[in-house]
Amino acid sequence: MHGPALSGWLLVALCAVTGAYCLLRMRACAGQERRAAGGEAVMGFGMAFMALPAAVLTPPGWSWAVYAAVFGATALHGLLAVRHGAHHLHHLVGSLAMVYMAVAMAAPDAPGAHTGHMTAGAGGIPVLTGGLLLYYAVYVLRAGARLVPVAASAGAPAPVGAAGRVSRAGGPEITLACRLSMALGMVAMLVTL
Repeated sequence: MHGPALSGWLLVALCAVTGAYCLLRMRACAGQERRAAGGEAVMGFGMAFMALPAAVLTPPGWSWAVYAAVFGATALHGLLAVRHGAHHLHHLVGSLAMVYMAVAMAAPDAPGAHTGHMTAGAGGIPVLTGGLLLYYAVYVLRAGARLVPVAASAGAPAPVGAAGRVSRAGGPEITLACRLSMALGMVAMLVTL
């Protein structure tokens, strides 16, 4: 068994499938929900690219700067959108975490720098990494708890879903499961930073 390569491929698959689902959800939604799905698709595909094992793709050194710029732009968009709801704050934290990881991977003194994958001890500020890990661990636990079915009373109708509405792209439970899987992917990436 090839531990780090296998876990890297599993993370790539998880993030790519999540990004693809978000693209499908984006086609089925409108307005604010559509923009959120688009941001989540960018995040999913960006995480999949970052998790690619170095044996497959070793990006040039400048790619981390491009990566930081793209997610810096999404962070700026998230900052402007925070006034519309708390969910945008989660997008903002995610975008800033991606910028942080890209900068940490681009650091010239990082042992895993310019290798195209997250390696143990690659760099970063331990306190910031720990704070992000704590945030995502709490997010995973809360999202997981919302996915646990609640027993309905004998005469009461079953709940519609975690968010109280059903979207045309599979329901709020699948959307929440995708957000949960991206948060788990972020935990895995931060642990290996």
